[in-house]
Amino acid sequence: MKRLVVQDQDACMSCLACEIACSDAYYKYYVPSRAVLRIESGDNGEETLVCTQCGKCAEVCEAEAIAPNAKGVYMISKKKCTDCGKCIEACPYGIIAKDPQRNSPTKCVACGICVKACPVDVLVIQDA
Repeated sequence: MKRLVVQDQDACMSCLACEIACSDAYYKYYVPSRAVLRIESGDNGEETLVCTQCGKCAEVCEAEAIAPNAKGVYMISKKKCTDCGKCIEACPYGIIAKDPQRNSPTKCVACGICVKACPVDVLVIQDA
């Protein structure tokens, strides 16, 4: 299974380079809520939230628009998606993004753009 992994949370400087790169890759501009990973501040410091490819989004998709590809990455079929939003609600990390100008949500496809953007190697694409 191919997936994005936080390999060194302590190294994160909250520079948001990963969020910016992700949002720009999908939407060609930066809007934090549209990146499909997120840096959040909490009581215990910063936390990088990424898609673990858990499949909870696929479990609730009544249109069967979300399914794993050959590498185990859950993909959203724009043709099948009815834009009901159930996948967004089901995501335990709150990182499935929705742009009101699009007919389907967006989720991490483990492309690695955020990995390349991170200046301190917090993230890595892992093949398990």
